[in-house]
Order: sequence, then C-alpha cells, then structure tokens
Amino acid sequence: MTTTATREAEVFVPGHITGFFSAHHTDDPATTGSRGAGLTITTGVKLEVCRGPTVSPGITLNGKSISIDAVDNVIDRLDIDDINVNAQTALPLGAGFGVSGAMTLGVAFGSNAVADKTNTRAESALITAAHCAEVRAGTGLGDVVAQARGGFPIRVEPGAPHVGQLDGITATPRVEYCSFGTVSTESVLNADTNTLTTAGEQALETLQSTPTAAQFMTLAHQFGVEAELMTPKAQEVIADVQTAGGTAAMAMLGNTVFALGNDLSAAGYDPVVCQTHSGGVSIQQQGNYQTGGQHNPRTIEHSS
Repeated sequence: MTTTATREAEVFVPGHITGFFSAHHTDDPATTGSRGAGLTITTGVKLEVCRGPTVSPGITLNGKSISIDAVDNVIDRLDIDDINVNAQTALPLGAGFGVSGAMTLGVAFGSNAVADKTNTRAESALITAAHCAEVRAGTGLGDVVAQARGGFPIRVEPGAPHVGQLDGITATPRVEYCSFGTVSTESVLNADTNTLTTAGEQALETLQSTPTAAQFMTLAHQFGVEAELMTPKAQEVIADVQTAGGTAAMAMLGNTVFALGNDLSAAGYDPVVCQTHSGGVSIQQQGNYQTGGQHNPRTIEHSS
C-alpha cells in the first residue's frame, strides 16, 4: 500500500459584532471597505482544513455541505480548490456575527498552513485575499480586517491591511446577545448607503474622542435608529433593556440584539453569554499524518 502525507490545520476565527459603520466603495475591492467599530467575541468559527492526495475537496459547516460566495471567491483567488474544510460554529449565519467573514478568513489562513513550503503567503496577503473576497460577494466590508485583529477594533480607514487603518478600545467586557433571525447584508450594502454612512461617520468621530465601551454602546444604538436599520424585534428588546436601566444595540447587520455586562439578563432575557476575544484569527494546531488511502485524522502528528 502506498503511503502518502496529508497536511492538516485547525484555525479559530472570532465572531465579530459591528455596532456602527460607514460604507466606502471604490473600483478596487482592496480599497473598498468600511469605517466604524465593533467587537470580536470568544464565540467564533473553528475550521479543520486538510490537503493531500487522499483528501476529497469540499466545505461543510456544522456537518452540512455549504456554499458561501465569499469562501468560493477566496478559494478561486488563492487557487486552493483541493482542500477539505470542516467548520463548526454556534453562531447563526446571516445574523450579524461575521460568520461569512470568519469562514473566508479561516479558509485563507488554513489553506496557507497546509500549503507547500514554497507556496505560502504572508499574513497581510491572506487578509487582503479574504477581505476582497467578501467585498466581491457583497457580504461584508469590515468583518475580515476586524476578525484578523481581534479585541475591540475601531476601523479608522477602510480597506485591506496595506491601505486600511485600525485602532481599538482597551476593554474586554462580557458580552450578551439574543438572536432572532437574519438580515440580508447584501441587500443593505447594495442599496443607497448615504444615510447610514452619514450616521456612521458622526458616530466614529465621537467614539475617537471618547474611546470607551460605554460610549460605543450608546453610539451603536443611536446609529441603528439614525440609519433606519432597526428591526421591530430589536426595537422591542432594546426598549426593555432601557426600561431596566441598561443599554443595548442591534448587531449590524442581523436581527440580533447585544449588550455588555448583564444588561440583557437584567431585563429578563436569557441571552447567550461570551467574552470579548483578546486576539484575532489563529492557527491552533497543524501537522502531517500518514495514510495509505484513507483520511484518518486521529493519527495526526502535530508539529512543534
């Protein structure tokens, strides 16, 4: 029996909740993006990426075969159609957590980790590829760069790493959220974004002068109202939180309400609880295993 080597890597990408943003479109996906602020969370997407002679190419999310335009785009851009990706997440797709961006960024980093040593790319090139893939798909303008950084990122200038600029809020609060369904990011970004961009620019200017978690939450709620993006359910939940003395906002873009500390719990809701994630995308483990014709990840030997 012929023995062949298959390479395997495990990648984690944090979820990302956008509080407010302004959209900036150019003819180049690398310079297209958003300004604004959000936070990355410890609930994210874990991807197992495999590559080798016996690996059957394909993408699954939570055990089901899936096609995500941005992921397809990054696979084409990086010429990595011979990988197998098994992704797991507790986050709902299309609900404002950046799952599409996480999948795209994770595939880019995972494929690089299992690539031949003569065919690897620098970190900035991988982030750029994932960012451009999301922009082309119309599913995000700033999730990828925020998820690559981690923490509580402020997107000061739009675009990929070589043109964009990031800052951050020095806080790692507990995060609560309740999700009630999806909002089409593509439909919002492809519509007239003048109103939301004006609101987002004003919010960013205020946050930069007072970069605190409390200020972020106030501005995120205000943005949802001024940009006319609030869903009826989000309005209802946020009103309950305010009545209980707290602050909440709608995740951009999804029918999801989030709060810091215990503001949703205090209002009588049973939210999902997580933390602000202190880091960005990470390769958690990688290595080679030998197989005589069948993928058997339990025989993996991790590199040091």
